[in-house]
Amino acid sequence: MARAVIIGVVGPCCAGKSTLVRALAARGCEVRHIAQEHSYAPKMWQIIGKADLLIFLDVSYEIGQRRRWMDWLPRDHDEQRNRLRDARLNCDLYVDTDHLTAAEVFNVVFPFVSSHVDLAAQPETARRSPPKAA
Repeated sequence: MARAVIIGVVGPCCAGKSTLVRALAARGCEVRHIAQEHSYAPKMWQIIGKADLLIFLDVSYEIGQRRRWMDWLPRDHDEQRNRLRDARLNCDLYVDTDHLTAAEVFNVVFPFVSSHVDLAAQPETARRSPPKAA
């Protein structure tokens, strides 16, 4: 049986990762939110996430704070970006989300994913319906 193509999504807090992961999963993608920004292991995205295709969503400190206020300083955001350096350098698609809505991010990412992953050929486990929102 063929293995599903795993799409990993990384980026600093408030970049839109969770929203994108839900949208991609709803379209039949096997997608993982890889919390690389919280790890000191530079290759976590590769070793634990085992992503075949890596999407990097970026956001500036200022825009991230507008999206969801967090009790942190610019240096905390800089530290997350430092932890994400290897993933950023090795990603298959980089998207700066500062001036994009969630729908616009999806409209950039999904065509890219579709050009690299035959969603119809994904194993049945990757095509299951996502859970309903509460």
